[in-house]
Amino acid sequence: MNSDTIGYSPDEIDLSLSTRAARLKWVIAVSADLPSGRATNAAVCVAATTIGAVAGLLGPDVEDAEGRSHPGLPWTGCTVLAATHEQLETIARKASAAADVFVADMPALGQATRVYDEYVAAMAQTSAEQLEPLAVSIVGPRNRVDRLVGSLPLLP
Repeated sequence: MNSDTIGYSPDEIDLSLSTRAARLKWVIAVSADLPSGRATNAAVCVAATTIGAVAGLLGPDVEDAEGRSHPGLPWTGCTVLAATHEQLETIARKASAAADVFVADMPALGQATRVYDEYVAAMAQTSAEQLEPLAVSIVGPRNRVDRLVGSLPLLP
């Protein structure tokens, strides 16, 4: 994960572009086996991590017709896909090894603990092969991300 080099500089953000024309692609793959509440939680957790680590994903705040301000949304878009446990493991492994790709994962331990210190302790005692990914967020060059996620369907 090289978040230092992945993202947009202010001068390359072009809000007039289609999301398909953006240099980087952002996808979140979520376990299709999770109940909707847990799937949503996993997707939101990896999205929060991604927004905090990858510069330039959010557009500026906007105002509605009454002048009320609304926080900016991802101008590049973000596609949320469904994947099997095996697909998530493969995607996370390959994405972590790819150049110029940011990866944030949500292991099952993240939903199994309620105290962050307990999560940290549990992670420290769990090998990477034993972690069960519930969601993976990936940002990187379009063609590289497309190869990683293949033809995964949208999360229903």
